Amino acid sequence: MDVRWEEFGWERLGDGVGRRRLPGWDATAGLVVGDDAVLLYDTGSTLREGAELRAQAQALLGRRVTHIALSHPHFDHVLGTAAFSGAEVYGAVGLDRVLDGDALRDDAVKQGVPHAQAAEAADLLVRPHHFVTGEWTLELGGRQVLLANVGPGHSGHDLAVLVPASPGSPEVVFCGDLVEESGEPQAGPDAVRTRWPAALDRLLDLGGEDAVYVPGHGAVVDAAFVRAQRAQLAAKFGVS
Repeated sequence: MDVRWEEFGWERLGDGVGRRRLPGWDATAGLVVGDDAVLLYDTGSTLREGAELRAQAQALLGRRVTHIALSHPHFDHVLGTAAFSGAEVYGAVGLDRVLDGDALRDDAVKQGVPHAQAAEAADLLVRPHHFVTGEWTLELGGRQVLLANVGPGHSGHDLAVLVPASPGSPEVVFCGDLVEESGEPQAGPDAVRTRWPAALDRLLDLGGEDAVYVPGHGAVVDAAFVRAQRAQLAAKFGVS
């Protein structure tokens, strides 16, 4: 299971766990490998980016992505999903109601995605097949991962993924944009500001002090970074 991640442009985080920092917006795509299944966390900003992630995963592992977890409903994390034919897609409950192809297309174009690429991805937009209300344990064969609906915060529908520790590997928490390292946390019109600090508390409860925390944008961080960002957001938004 321990493959040569860096040779394929990925960062190894643990045994059978890695991530890719995508160009443009420095968004993270995460990969968790089991004996029988492969989970991808987020799919990129275009079908082209999704297809590149699919090809890299297949070259890296010799098999296909079977499951996808979407962190939240923003274009740079969801518009590549249609590149993964046959994959089972998971999202926070209610995500399907806010995934609007026209709005995603317009936002992508505003942020610099060529119109034709944004329109193609929006036309083929894939909505989740499975909805996580609280926590959902996903069996990948030889390992389990926990999908946790920890929001709202950065959006109304934030889904984190916990990969439990294994011998020689730490616990890994994929945080989505609830945590950002390469820039200030972005609070757009769908952010639920007063509940964002509590969502970070739930992330810390999931991972604990020794976990590796993977932001939606930027370098991997530790629990101290997440606590500091929680304090920053609490002060900014006037909540305890």
